[in-house]
Amino acid sequence: MADAREQFLTLLRAAAARGDLVKLTLGRHRGADATLRNLFVRAVQLKRGPHLSFLWRHEKRDVTKNHPPEEALALLAELIGGDFLDAHLFTPAQTARLECQPDGPARIKLGAAERAVAAPPAHDQPKAHLIAPDAAWLQALGVTNAHGRPVEGMSGKFRQIQKFAEVLQHLLAETNLTAPIEVVDMGSGKGYLTFALSALLGPGAHIRGIESRPELAALCQQVAAAHGFAPQLEFSAGSIAQTPLENLDVLIALHACDTATDDALAKGVAAGASLLLVAPCCHKELRSQLTPPPVLAGALRHGIFQERQAEFVTDGLRAELLEWAGYRTRVMEFISTEHTAKNLLITAVKAHPRGDEARAARIRELAAFYGIRRQALARQLGFLLA
Repeated sequence: MADAREQFLTLLRAAAARGDLVKLTLGRHRGADATLRNLFVRAVQLKRGPHLSFLWRHEKRDVTKNHPPEEALALLAELIGGDFLDAHLFTPAQTARLECQPDGPARIKLGAAERAVAAPPAHDQPKAHLIAPDAAWLQALGVTNAHGRPVEGMSGKFRQIQKFAEVLQHLLAETNLTAPIEVVDMGSGKGYLTFALSALLGPGAHIRGIESRPELAALCQQVAAAHGFAPQLEFSAGSIAQTPLENLDVLIALHACDTATDDALAKGVAAGASLLLVAPCCHKELRSQLTPPPVLAGALRHGIFQERQAEFVTDGLRAELLEWAGYRTRVMEFISTEHTAKNLLITAVKAHPRGDEARAARIRELAAFYGIRRQALARQLGFLLA
């Protein structure tokens, strides 16, 4: 174990000294904190000098702390092979993967970088965007002008694109997917986030945007061809329900209406996707089924509360059903409600075996509490609510 681990630590120290550490991902946590899942490390440039930024990802929260390089490397030397059994190092020139056994040998795997990427300086400087504001495709889609500034009325969309890229970067590091990555964006619309995804992942990913409106699919295909995204990015007209999926790594469905979100999730699960991201919209299916428990009946006679309760129950069931189906889910605010009222993002990373009976019982209790007997995702996963 010592030889492989020391080789990995030598590579890590050298990358930090050169200033070309792109990122470090630690996984398979076995420490005392049962809520801790991963640790993500990247280089940042602060006013007081270079630091390493630690993002501690817990089950329901993230904690960020910056450390001077020497202090950070000393801490990492204790964590790698200790609290974390897996470590994945990325530099512009190569990747290194360390896999440790709890009471046995470790092994290291070296590889070439999947794509050229520079280690990002960050913090205390003008904000560095993951998606370049002056990208030609942003201009072609009417988001920014030639100076890289959002055009009138598009500042919210620009922030949404950048937030999406930030969230996705962390999730992809958590899944440890390697190229080639197969991605489908169901209901891609005008392609803002689909292009952002392709710009973020580069040629190591093949991405399909599926859009029900043929004119938008054709527009996006023209922009993709004109700005060098083809053939790794393609758009076609179609519906979520009728699009066949197989051998899929990532499924995205943002603002798919009502049960179309459930259709997309079910297809992603059936295709074995490692990562699912959905931003639900228009929660209509459960409104007519909601039977308020007596203690809530008075409050839920108000329409606005009924609407919000339907959203909560629908998305709560979706998150729990995905957990039952073998995924680790997180629900977060995608972007401020100042920019869009439909700002909830459900993410699901494939993590454990399907069919937890204790969770199944809790799902049925939640459904019974509100009188829910039918729900689209449950039906398509073969889960009986009643």
